[in-house]
Amino acid sequence: MTFQNDAYKKIRGGYSRLYEITCRKCGEVICNYQKDGPGNLRRLYIDRMSTENKKKELICSKGHILGIKILHTEHDESRLAYRLFVDSIERRVIKSVQAPILSK
Repeated sequence: MTFQNDAYKKIRGGYSRLYEITCRKCGEVICNYQKDGPGNLRRLYIDRMSTENKKKELICSKGHILGIKILHTEHDESRLAYRLFVDSIERRVIKSVQAPILSK
């Protein structure tokens, strides 16, 4: 996965972190995710996830439901995302050296 450098990143402060997202219950890796800007991780934007997931719910392979698909409208944008359930995931920062920056 590579960093995306676009308008969404600029709106949210201009910096990003790359996270490895895992299921809190079973520890399975779900995806890598680019988080733009500060704050808690409340939703996963689908265009920032390393895996294509077209399902209505975000589910690990053991069947734990981690979030539901929503259409998030904020900051004059409309994007598909997964709204995460509280304490359903764990995240670990992946060093940016492993992911070069690419512009859209």
